[in-house]
Amino acid sequence: MSLGPVARRDAALRGRGYRGVRGQHGGAMAIEEHGSEPEAVPGGEATTGPRVARSTLRRVSAGRAGRAATIYDVALAAGVSHQTVTRYLNGFAGIRPATRERVEKALKELDYRPNLAARALNSGRSQRVGAITHELDQFGPSKILQGATTAARDAGFVLDIVTVDLARPDVLNEAIEMLRRHDLAGVLVMSSTDTMSEALATADFGVPVYLGAEPDDTSGTDPSELTQFGFPALFDHLVGLGHHTFLHVAGPAEWSAARNRSRAYSTALAARGLSSAGVLRGDWSARSGYEAVMAAPDLAGATAIVAANDQMALGAILALTERGLRVPEDVSVAGVDDIPEAAYFSPPLTTLRVDFAAQGRAAFSTLLDRIRGEAHALEPALHADLIVRRSTARAPGPE
Repeated sequence: MSLGPVARRDAALRGRGYRGVRGQHGGAMAIEEHGSEPEAVPGGEATTGPRVARSTLRRVSAGRAGRAATIYDVALAAGVSHQTVTRYLNGFAGIRPATRERVEKALKELDYRPNLAARALNSGRSQRVGAITHELDQFGPSKILQGATTAARDAGFVLDIVTVDLARPDVLNEAIEMLRRHDLAGVLVMSSTDTMSEALATADFGVPVYLGAEPDDTSGTDPSELTQFGFPALFDHLVGLGHHTFLHVAGPAEWSAARNRSRAYSTALAARGLSSAGVLRGDWSARSGYEAVMAAPDLAGATAIVAANDQMALGAILALTERGLRVPEDVSVAGVDDIPEAAYFSPPLTTLRVDFAAQGRAAFSTLLDRIRGEAHALEPALHADLIVRRSTARAPGPE
């Protein structure tokens, strides 16, 4: 009678000095070195103590002869059943800390990489998630997607990214059809504009979907963290420097983020009894910030400019300089986002640091809960911290 692949593997391992050990439920098979007494634990885990033996790891590594590590290699090195390794990889919470630590160490030592195709066959569920997005040239959306990609990788998923051009509806429809044709566990829609949100809100992907758009808080029912904490902290800083009249360089009105930041600006002004010299409109780019400030007939007495993002703040600084004004001696400038270059502007930019990557990780976590059929009560939030640099200073006084 011929042996199956698992039986052949076990027979070969026994021939090299290993023996099989069953857990207390009889079904979990671990491979232990001779002379080591396994510990039976709930869930069929067979263990040999809290540490992964270096000799076992070396023997497993040598026995692989250059092939990729499997869950059976990890189980052997960690002294647990292959079912335990599978439960760990699937995010099962009911694994003892000591066992979890051994599995994690074995995974790292053996440089284990999950075979997503095999896992999909075994679980009946794809390990790929589709992501549809646009405007990757913008800092916020690109960092959100980066965070989602990291979270997907940590959960054992691959993120298939499709970008679209909102100016071409046919491309958007093609992207939707492309994702529908693939075997996906879910779809993450990273939308920042009304057009994309409306187009994708009713799209039938046939799998769980999470629309990762920044919530529009202009209704006032659920103000964002920028409105509640970020802009208030920024304006407290500016008022403390003696500023009372401000100019706002806003983002494109179709973006919910731009509307939220404009609302945060006006709310902070009203709460402090301050006045606005006006609102200029940009498109997030440094060029648009420059052109908006250059086109303004005058600053109407504004001693501080608050731009809706750092790129437009950069453009505003150049425009002020070309108009013969000094930053920050004549006009202070602040932005939002804290892009990597903000600390190297001339002068370095005061800004609100937004953790976009955390928003992306939270968005994927929410989608993963939907894929698994689990409840997820909390929506991802944008956290904002005030970063004070040299672009803001005391307001100019009378000569």
